[in-house]
Amino acid sequence: MARFVRLAALGAAAALLVGGCSGASEDGKDDKAGERSPTAPPSTGDSPATTALPASLTGQKLDWGRCGSTADSPAPGREWQCTNLRTPLDWSRPDGPTIDLALVRAKARGGDRIGSLLFNFGGPGGSGVSALPGFASTVSSLRERYDLVSWDPRGVGASEGVRCRSNKEIEAAESIDATPDTPAEEQAYLADATDFGKGCRKAAGPLLAHVSTTDTARDMDLMRQVLGDAKTHYFGMSYGTELGGVYAHLFPQHVGRVVLDAVVDPTADTVGHAENQTLGFQRALDDYLKSTGQDPEKGTRKIAALLDRIDAHPLPTSSARELTQTLAVTGIILPLYSESGWPTLTSALDAAEEGDGSELLELADSYNERNSAGKYGTTAHSQRVISCLDDKQRPTLQETKASLARFEKISPVFGDFLGWDTAGWCHDWPVAGQFDTPEVSAPRAAPILLVGNTGDPATPYEGARRMADELGKGVGVLLTWKGEGHGAYGNGSSCVDSAVDAYLLKGTVPKDGKVCS
Repeated sequence: MARFVRLAALGAAAALLVGGCSGASEDGKDDKAGERSPTAPPSTGDSPATTALPASLTGQKLDWGRCGSTADSPAPGREWQCTNLRTPLDWSRPDGPTIDLALVRAKARGGDRIGSLLFNFGGPGGSGVSALPGFASTVSSLRERYDLVSWDPRGVGASEGVRCRSNKEIEAAESIDATPDTPAEEQAYLADATDFGKGCRKAAGPLLAHVSTTDTARDMDLMRQVLGDAKTHYFGMSYGTELGGVYAHLFPQHVGRVVLDAVVDPTADTVGHAENQTLGFQRALDDYLKSTGQDPEKGTRKIAALLDRIDAHPLPTSSARELTQTLAVTGIILPLYSESGWPTLTSALDAAEEGDGSELLELADSYNERNSAGKYGTTAHSQRVISCLDDKQRPTLQETKASLARFEKISPVFGDFLGWDTAGWCHDWPVAGQFDTPEVSAPRAAPILLVGNTGDPATPYEGARRMADELGKGVGVLLTWKGEGHGAYGNGSSCVDSAVDAYLLKGTVPKDGKVCS
């Protein structure tokens, strides 16, 4: 089972490699800068944001040193330093047991340093320690005045990362039909979800109740204090925009220069997110089909028919594995994250029409972080433990089946998969979810720059406007790019890049509603 909601933007772009303006200004001044049961009540975030923390946390000295390799990437160059930050396991008990968070940084090159610029690349579940060095060339201009800093959030990678299944168990689960057609397939689908939750509970232990977005937002503010910054300067992408909104709500007085790119809709619940993404990916598919000279409606029907055939008869591949319908949908999704992936999608679909599923399987494996040796990454595991602690909604089998017609009307290709996902993703989860929708209102915060891409498949453009409204008047400033792909900054628009750079480096806030075409 795989979920497409909130996929890390950078992870999607990297995976594709296997296949082939005036504005208003603000004042312009720079800001210088114990064990619990696995099913214990989760951290709720109800304790005041201003509660004094013990000096053992706020006064800790970080021991920066050379970075080693990670499970996801080799060791970066000498300019990168790594360390661990100690933070409470349970934020309602800041003087209780602690966990370590892995951090990475590259120090500012210029002399006029503003402070630290934190990055979260999305997911939830994406590793910032692995991702930031690979993103450095895109944000090289920002390093003139900022220390570039990222981290593995709690439950991710080197920060108490959770692995809920073995490689063999993951591969075996790929045979489970994620769009069940019979009562037996429905039973197997939900049983697999229950089994996954049990594996996460066993692997995570007490941590399972303390990996929420609220917990991570509180970690960010501790990070600010330990790094010596008066304000939090932050660049969040995809799910990282939700994290940024939650941080702004909890700590509005500490908001510095914050950019949220590929913005998650904070007003959408679990089902709403699935509907939004169904619409977003269908829009991207329509644009892809138009680029190949096909009628979108006819092209969509052709792909849907192909998926139906694969559901009945999985395709052979160049390996011993077969391409199932679920893997085929995953393989189609991945190249839609970037316009540069569209030729790869054409080749893979053509091969599948001829009866060869090898190329779609390769794309699906890239999304699922499966390497040639059959080993899988753990981003999907972390993504699930975080989102299922965040999301209170648990649609029943009956509710999901009643909604499928609505999903399929939005997209005959993606609707069935994303509709069923609402029932399976957090089914029978060991810990209750925290909220229906995240609270992001931040009426006292400094202006926050939101970048929305009209062609974004994973976080549809409408979410950026809704985030701006929820943050509050005068806080959310919307910059629109009429482009394609997941995210905008660094994706080829000099208009977007210059506006974001001017905001982060000079404090120049673009006019709300500015459009880059």
